[in-house]
Amino acid sequence: MILPSDPFMLLSVVNTKLRDFYPSLEAFAEGEDFSAEEIEEKLLKIGYVYDKKLNRFTTK
Repeated sequence: MILPSDPFMLLSVVNTKLRDFYPSLEAFAEGEDFSAEEIEEKLLKIGYVYDKKLNRFTTK
């Protein structure tokens, strides 16, 4: 899978994958062979942070 370069599209794809297939960001990153830190950095630039309890990215 190739992640979108647009941060808002990335947000949509990641949150959908987290909701439907993965119990955590770490599991998503490992399962899809991506860096969780890189995803978090990209989404932080548009004001979103990962909420472990909700298992999704939300606004700060």
